[in-house]
Amino acid sequence: MSNIIDVKKAVNKFLKENIKCYDVTVIKIEKVNEIWKAIAEVYEDDSFLKAMNMPPKQVRLFYSIKMDVKLAITSFERLNSFEGLDSTGE
Repeated sequence: MSNIIDVKKAVNKFLKENIKCYDVTVIKIEKVNEIWKAIAEVYEDDSFLKAMNMPPKQVRLFYSIKMDVKLAITSFERLNSFEGLDSTGE
C-alpha cells in the first residue's frame, strides 16, 4: 500500500527524469478510489526563447500526474493553469 510520501517521491522522480525542469514542487495529492492524482509545479526554460537563441528565462508550469496503486504512472499532462492556487495576486 502506497502512502502520500511515496507518491510525492514518485512524482518528483518521474518529472525530473522525463522533462527538463529545475524544481519540482508537488502542490496537490489526492487518492480517488485506487488512483493517485497529483499536481506539480515545475520551472522550465521558456522553449520560445530557447528556439530563438535568446537568453533563457524560467517559466512556471503545472503538470497533472495519475498513478495506480503500485505508483506506475498511468497518465500525465501539462496544464494551462491551476485553479487551486490562491488568486489574490501571488
